[in-house]
Amino acid sequence: MHPSKVDRNQLTLLTDLPNIGKACAEDLRLLGILEPVQLIGKNPYELFEELCDKTGVKIDPCMLDTFISITRFMDGEAPQPWWHYTEERKQNWSRLS
Repeated sequence: MHPSKVDRNQLTLLTDLPNIGKACAEDLRLLGILEPVQLIGKNPYELFEELCDKTGVKIDPCMLDTFISITRFMDGEAPQPWWHYTEERKQNWSRLS
């Protein structure tokens, strides 16, 4: 769903989250996340690494941007498009690598 249309108080499905469509929702389910509330307090970098491990694929880093967007949103920040976090991810990932 587009970030500007999301109401945190109306979330029931993963696809109700900003930036999450059917494919991303399936990725979250693979990680054991079945509802948006389960994202509260999650580390997006750990979610991304776990998804890469479970799929055996080096996933596009834009998925990490998406994970940052949804975990921050569920932790109380305003909804943002996933690309809002690209620069932050690039800076943080270079320090983590």
